[in-house]
Amino acid sequence: MKNLEIEELTIADMQTHLKNGSLTVRGLVEAYLDRIEAIDRSGPTLNSIITINPLALDEADRLDSHFAETGEFVGALHGVPVLVKDQIETKDMMTTFGSIAQDGYQPKDDATAVKKIKAAGAIILAKTVLPDFASSWFGFCSKQGETKNPYVLSHDPGGSSSGTAAGIAANLGLVGVGEDTGGSIRLPASFTNLVGVRVTPGLISRDGTSPLVVFQDTAGPMARTVTDAALLLDAMVGYDPKDEYTTAASIANHQGSYTDAMDINSLKNARLGVVRNAYGSNDNTESAEVNQIIDSALEQAKSAGAELIDVEIPDMMEHITETSLYGSHSRHDINEFLASRENMPIKSLEEIKEKGLFHPVLDLLIDIFEGPVNPEDEPDYFKKLAARDKFQRLVAGIVAKNNLDALVFPCIQILPPSKQDVRDGKHQVLTFPTNTLIASQTWMPSICLPAGFSKNGLPVGMELVVLPYHEPDLFRLGYAFEQANNVRRTPKYL
Repeated sequence: MKNLEIEELTIADMQTHLKNGSLTVRGLVEAYLDRIEAIDRSGPTLNSIITINPLALDEADRLDSHFAETGEFVGALHGVPVLVKDQIETKDMMTTFGSIAQDGYQPKDDATAVKKIKAAGAIILAKTVLPDFASSWFGFCSKQGETKNPYVLSHDPGGSSSGTAAGIAANLGLVGVGEDTGGSIRLPASFTNLVGVRVTPGLISRDGTSPLVVFQDTAGPMARTVTDAALLLDAMVGYDPKDEYTTAASIANHQGSYTDAMDINSLKNARLGVVRNAYGSNDNTESAEVNQIIDSALEQAKSAGAELIDVEIPDMMEHITETSLYGSHSRHDINEFLASRENMPIKSLEEIKEKGLFHPVLDLLIDIFEGPVNPEDEPDYFKKLAARDKFQRLVAGIVAKNNLDALVFPCIQILPPSKQDVRDGKHQVLTFPTNTLIASQTWMPSICLPAGFSKNGLPVGMELVVLPYHEPDLFRLGYAFEQANNVRRTPKYL
């Protein structure tokens, strides 16, 4: 174990070490705990972790004993230390949803997604920071404070899966679980040089996960490689009677592993629709740099055999605005969740607002406080729901009309902002130039892939979007792009 480098360790490499006896699960967990102490709690002080699992070493010993006695792994994730966003309930650890108002809340059971990855042999190593109730693109949390971007410490890691992103990018765990409503996996993945996956809503149970817009929410994997993201997703999907939306998993009826779709030659003859009006203006210096990085990455895809077809989504921003339901839905959905937990310290947003128990930078949460008690009370609610179907038909129609394998564009039109700019109010959630809302508000699966770095060392991600239930295509194309572009690198904590 002394000679094992845990930086950039993959699931396959780790399990090879377990099999040949050069590593134990206990040794791996201890190495990550030491790294959390050295990088998250001190040194660069990333502040990505809220709670460390007090039973992590006991679970590691149990897995080591099982392997010693049987020569077999418990499951496909045997010994994998996972960082889980503190939006997702865990019975062995406090779950705060990023809110100081819920400090000390101890769930009575694990969320279904947590149960599934534990059954596959994973260890929940720690719970990670998020903005209160997953309500921001930025890493500001009333429970824990500010999370830093491990690549440039003065900049933001993105949100709302801030802690999972910073922690996995900094090698504080092997893989991570985030949650994505409007882009809360993919935006921080873009800001921290990670792979982040949003699946068709309902493939993964939301049981035990606090909502933002209930039918748009989904958990998902965050990892340093496409392969590791696929392996984690394998363990998470499936029908769950506790979440009626998971009938989507039955419709998808995916068989085998998502890694089965991966082929290094998958970009050959692949038709990628480059959504040109999802690029920022070249008159903006930051957008121009992002655009150059994305186009350079797409040239790598072209060299690997992809055909690039320029397309546009007509009236894109109007469609995104018209189909946004955070102001309509989130107050109701969060309140319903809080009220359903008998031991929740504070059971309503109204009381949280009254007591001032929230981070003042969270502009969307402040808007949510003023939202309707019931979504149906908003006059345009049903019109917005109908507009979503229209938006999906429009985007899926572009794929069909041009015979595309996927749509591609920058995840975000600008570079990760500085922490100070966010503190100063220069960026607001509902006007931030993220393209992740395209997939979210059309219920289409997508993947964020590392595309490159700015001249100042800030990561830039490319988003790839496919038709609903076509998740294998995300991994087929994403893996080939990763191999062609290959820009993953370890942070140096500038």
